Amino acid sequence: MKIAHVRERTAPAGAEWRLVAALDPDGRRWLDLEEARQGLVLEDPRRAHNSSLFRLPVTTLDAHLAQGLRIEALTEIVEGHSRATDDDEAHLDANTLAFGPPILEPPTFRDFYAFEQHVGTMWRRREMTIPEAWYRIPIFYFSNVSEIRGPGEPVWAPRGSEELDYELEVAAVIDTPARDLDAARGEEAIGGYTILNDWSARDLQREETTVRLGPAKGKDFASSIGPWLVTPDELADVRRDKGYELAMTALVNGQELSRGTWSTAHFSFGEMVERASADVRLRPGDLIGSGTVGTGCLLEVRDELLKRYLEAGDTVTLAVERLGELTAPVVQRPNA
Repeated sequence: MKIAHVRERTAPAGAEWRLVAALDPDGRRWLDLEEARQGLVLEDPRRAHNSSLFRLPVTTLDAHLAQGLRIEALTEIVEGHSRATDDDEAHLDANTLAFGPPILEPPTFRDFYAFEQHVGTMWRRREMTIPEAWYRIPIFYFSNVSEIRGPGEPVWAPRGSEELDYELEVAAVIDTPARDLDAARGEEAIGGYTILNDWSARDLQREETTVRLGPAKGKDFASSIGPWLVTPDELADVRRDKGYELAMTALVNGQELSRGTWSTAHFSFGEMVERASADVRLRPGDLIGSGTVGTGCLLEVRDELLKRYLEAGDTVTLAVERLGELTAPVVQRPNA
């Protein structure tokens, strides 16, 4: 199942998001889950008495998770609708929709560092080898949940920075409370996956890391996710090693600059969830980032390809097979 937050492109600014599920593999047609829920309750009022899923309106994924429901519970609406009389009012064409972040207000965002090729490149630039601890411990930092962007939302270099970079990643959304999970069960807490662009201001980051504390203003100005969330069952047939055999690419102004594969991760999401949940509670809606796939940022490939960092007027498109494409325009910093 693919689910997303959408608005009609012609909707006024600030219009409420609607939660939808894809009706075809390519994401061309979508089902308005609240319209479908209402239709199923009209067809059989007992549904509202027997299930909280049908008793309350379907508004956003955040609200759905807050009710204690898991993402997979929404399949009951999708499957029930497909068996019922076809309802055109509940069907939406992707060409008429604007997509938002698949999770609107994640409680926390932990970003890991799971791809050895990327990590090795970073340490070689410092003329050092990867620390031994990296191979044993999935390392993460906390990023800023107040600056989550959706597909198409602009991004700009933060104040004082001239080295804006993209980072090509995958993010997982936790959809059930979890604590002290082991790696074998860690992925059971994941409700779906989406594309993540962990934007970086390299000049700010470079200065901050000399103090040997985690990234701060070099990272917390924007994180883009989307365009939709894909449940793990849709990826099961391409499971390989610590991830999935799915290509990951990044394009700037239509030029491919980065290409990697999710399955090359040194740590699985199960291992990342084990580390994240050790002695603490993970909450529904929490984001877990994979870290950057090998070659997945300008810091790795700029000298050979683009010869510069991002500038206003650029368009960055990240793509992961089966997860879609996440595009963002780079603009001048507002009020600069």
